[in-house]
Amino acid sequence: MQKMINSKVAEITERIVERSASSRSEYLKMVEVNFNTASGKNHLSCGNLAHAFAGSNKIDKAIISKGKQPNLGIVTAYNDMLSAHKPYELYPQELRKYANEMNASIQVAGGTPAMCDGVTQGQPGMDLSLLSRDVIALSTAIALSHDMFDGVMNLGICDKIVPGLLIGSLSFGHLPAVFVPGGPMASGIPNEEKARIRREFAEGKIGREELLKGESDSYHSPGTCTFYGTANSNQMLMEIMGLQLPGSSFVNPDTEMRRALNRKAVQVLLENVRSKEYKRSVGQIVSEKTIVNAIIGLLATGGSTNHTLHINAIAKAAGIRVTWDDFSDLSEVIPSITKVYPNGSADINHFHASGGMAFVIYTLLQKGLLHEDVNTIIGPGLTSYTKEPKLRNGEIEYVEGPKKSMNDKIIRSVDHPFLKTGGLKVVKGNIGTAVIKTSAVAPEFHVVEAEAVVFDDQDDLITAFKKDELNKDFVAIIPFQGPKQKGMPELHKLTPTLTILQKRGFRVGLVTDGRMSGASGKIPAAIHVSPEAADGGLIGKIKTGDRIKLSATEGILECLESDVNDRPVRTVEYNDYSHGRQLFRNLRGLISGSEDGAGIL
Repeated sequence: MQKMINSKVAEITERIVERSASSRSEYLKMVEVNFNTASGKNHLSCGNLAHAFAGSNKIDKAIISKGKQPNLGIVTAYNDMLSAHKPYELYPQELRKYANEMNASIQVAGGTPAMCDGVTQGQPGMDLSLLSRDVIALSTAIALSHDMFDGVMNLGICDKIVPGLLIGSLSFGHLPAVFVPGGPMASGIPNEEKARIRREFAEGKIGREELLKGESDSYHSPGTCTFYGTANSNQMLMEIMGLQLPGSSFVNPDTEMRRALNRKAVQVLLENVRSKEYKRSVGQIVSEKTIVNAIIGLLATGGSTNHTLHINAIAKAAGIRVTWDDFSDLSEVIPSITKVYPNGSADINHFHASGGMAFVIYTLLQKGLLHEDVNTIIGPGLTSYTKEPKLRNGEIEYVEGPKKSMNDKIIRSVDHPFLKTGGLKVVKGNIGTAVIKTSAVAPEFHVVEAEAVVFDDQDDLITAFKKDELNKDFVAIIPFQGPKQKGMPELHKLTPTLTILQKRGFRVGLVTDGRMSGASGKIPAAIHVSPEAADGGLIGKIKTGDRIKLSATEGILECLESDVNDRPVRTVEYNDYSHGRQLFRNLRGLISGSEDGAGIL
């Protein structure tokens, strides 16, 4: 069904292949050796096995002890503090039942941390958020190291969790693996109403009681938050990369369809294990073309800027090297075809009802803007992901998906996009290299040239706002937020305040070596600045009053002062004596730059 691949997409893919030739070859060598030699549980001693299934039910014990049928390993990020992960509480029992029905066994191999950025937002614990991704990857590898498992079921949804699980799974790239989503909560109050309540609280027009009611009406039940932040961007990625079932990303929890999809996921994983085909291993599914498809999905849907870190880290784990220039160059030919909050007023449930991933993949394939010739968990070719699941007597049956949008205010075809280019740009200059999410920013705000106002903490900006010191055009410079300094916390608290100032008619912008993520708002924000201030980056030398130019249109990020390079490097003390942050001091020293994924792996 696909037309010839777009020439620019083909060119960028080829340069990634060439750049990655050595590291990808080394990775695939490891995967192939393990695929051909790893014997799994069959080489374990009787003592090893006895320990491994001592707590299992009779059916699992019988299957494991005979050693002839697959034993699947669940790696779960369940906790009941995260609404998105609450549905996973009973998944092991449910998945075990399905596996037993299919003459296989299943065990929880291990658990991983699962931080909620919504809970830690603006708090000291947020400093551990990005670092948790690599902790999750390491935890996944430890869980799988018992050598008991023939396939992997990953249970995770939110921000750093899915990338961490995938990086960990890729270290066992010879095994088949699937991701099993939990689904989004039902829609709450409209997103524009939620944004209004936050602005009014920031302006002091309403109190904390009204704010808490608005937040509770938004995040009100088990399931993923419904805005298009990192969690739902993760689900989009796993689907467009062929790592979870078509049409499974945005089905609500505790529904008949959700349970049928879970059963289908077990069935598909067992088929892949029993096939003993190399191409069905996760290390073979995640290829250069798969990674390019992931970037394209992010651009076309206006997904979270966190994935300019995570996709790079995932690719690196598979021996593939991507850069922010790859994102920016693809953005020139990939149109923006969705509007989901914060890029629009609709939520993820509305997106799913309007055609969802099936239509997004269909329209991109039709114009040669995705690689169709990739491996997926359900077989070769991405065309299968243009189909959608239907229930037939309690079983999943895939039928042709929509060939047009059900609501062109939410999803459009490539022929009639919201914007002709993707929602992400790279900006460069003497300040460094950064990314800017433009899909939520009105074109008239894509360029700002104004004096800098420097803050070394987001709370200092909010304090200045409350003192009426920011009623002017300015670019907020917030250095010393990068991965080596603080672990790169998100700066969500700035969004309502800066939005208010923009609505008052002031031209404002933000430049930081920290993150804004999927909740990046309507303000031009150059984020992930590299090199960061803690590495001596020029962002740490800027002074209040310096003239700054930030242009998403021209790709410029410049301090216009002639003496800025000659200024001494300054430092800012970081107090990490609480929230366990002191345990991560050595890791912060090892972490890579933002463009390299901001990780230790």
